[in-house]
Amino acid sequence: MSLHIERIPTFGDNYTYLLTCEATGEAAVLDAPEEQPVIDRIEASGAKVKKILTTHHHPDHCEAHPKLAEKYGAPVYGHVSDQNRLSGMTNGLEEGDSIRVGNEEARILFIPAHTSGHIAYVFDEAKAIFCGDTLFAGGCGRIFEGTPEMMYTALVEKLGALPDDYRVYCGHEYTESNLVFAAHVEPDNAAIREKLERVKKIRSHAASDWHDATPAEMTIPSTLGEERATNPFLRARNSDELGKIRAQKDVF
Repeated sequence: MSLHIERIPTFGDNYTYLLTCEATGEAAVLDAPEEQPVIDRIEASGAKVKKILTTHHHPDHCEAHPKLAEKYGAPVYGHVSDQNRLSGMTNGLEEGDSIRVGNEEARILFIPAHTSGHIAYVFDEAKAIFCGDTLFAGGCGRIFEGTPEMMYTALVEKLGALPDDYRVYCGHEYTESNLVFAAHVEPDNAAIREKLERVKKIRSHAASDWHDATPAEMTIPSTLGEERATNPFLRARNSDELGKIRAQKDVF
């Protein structure tokens, strides 16, 4: 079995994902704030969209879901607690549930803190994690609806427990700015400096319009192994330390 993952640039710096089971052609769209770039990729690929997946309720991750659901006759999935605030949601998920895209299966992790109903989709066979705005390359999301304790559990104890070679597909192209902050927090960390220079080279060729970005201009996916070496939030020893780093990042 094989899961084909296509990164679709949406809004100013969002990643929407088209996940296709190569064996069956069945597909799912994950976190779509605008419909046309997604429709264009679906039509170009010939994928058969059967599900719309959502990590959390923020409009820049789900605003297009009702229109996409109508166009493709697909149910919209999100955390059960977001039933009344997630655009077009039809099906609720909880930690321990699983969901299939063709022959490919993902398990659900409940990772609240950025929002109270945030979830991640973990495709173990494909070694792919879709973690929305909880774990970013080099960073983590703002703690809008939770606490540092909740973020530590979500980030370090749950996502951080997965293997090094799992690929991290997050919600935004924030990698360069996150690594600039990471280098400020850990100035002696050579791994951070090396990755920051690599990312700067990638982003120096980036399209002026994010919608025109090519795969060569994208820094996602990262891997959990890279994040353990370069992400100060994933490296935090406890929730107090994570909270202090996040407070610094909020005003950096």
